[in-house]
Amino acid sequence: MGLGDYLSLPFAQHALLAGGLVAVTCGLIGPFVITRNMAFAVHGTAELAFTGAAAGLLVSDNPVAGALIGSVVVAALIAALSSRQRDRDSSIGVVLAAGLGLGVLLLGYYHGFATQATNILFGNLFGVSTGQILLLVVIAVAAMVCLAVVYRPLLFASVDPEVAAARGVPVRVLGLVFLLILALTVTEAAQVVGTLLVLSLAITPAASAQRLATSPLGVAILSVVFAVLSADGGLLASLQASKVKPSVLVAAISFAIYLLARLAGPMAKQRARRSRAGADG
Repeated sequence: MGLGDYLSLPFAQHALLAGGLVAVTCGLIGPFVITRNMAFAVHGTAELAFTGAAAGLLVSDNPVAGALIGSVVVAALIAALSSRQRDRDSSIGVVLAAGLGLGVLLLGYYHGFATQATNILFGNLFGVSTGQILLLVVIAVAAMVCLAVVYRPLLFASVDPEVAAARGVPVRVLGLVFLLILALTVTEAAQVVGTLLVLSLAITPAASAQRLATSPLGVAILSVVFAVLSADGGLLASLQASKVKPSVLVAAISFAIYLLARLAGPMAKQRARRSRAGADG
């Protein structure tokens, strides 16, 4: 079958839509993750979505709802245990170790097929149902609305938290809100690329964008573009190379973009500085 034949099938259309939804959300939240030095928080939240999925599978045979609840609980725990930034990574490590152990224990008590829970780890782009598409839409809209509401104060608190706090910005509250948005985003992304590769959409596109753009708006736009290229590009490539999982190709494309951005970044920023100097002159 050719690529056009595949794209006429519902499973491929669902996969492209799911990948696009996840990519846009991750692309928007990624620059804040980079600015706030929270890559490990993304990793911890993503890994513990598996624990929630195992609990949801055991209690109600609903791993996605379990993953969502688990991610929110983990975000609240990280916020409570890491009141100081220097304590954050160690707190995440503690919660991560305990949570993964609990996830393995819960999965051991489940006697049905554990494929739905392991899909949270590895992703299943080609198995996205209509119901999951609707859930992805709800999660994406909720995350983007929350981000839009707190965008300006969150940006201020991310760039210079001390000055923001001195000016009355509720830095700690915004930190908790951001962690909750992060939990929603990670749960959404885990259904597509899996928790083990969620960094390829939540971190790498934003890291690439920061190499090429200097303004917050420019970074956000490029981050979304790179995330969409990685997600849907990996999916399309997987349709042609059927023996390779889509999540692997998503990660590969995302990493390739990052390498190119590292090479082109200094030249792009130097050109931008010359343009500004010429305009000032």
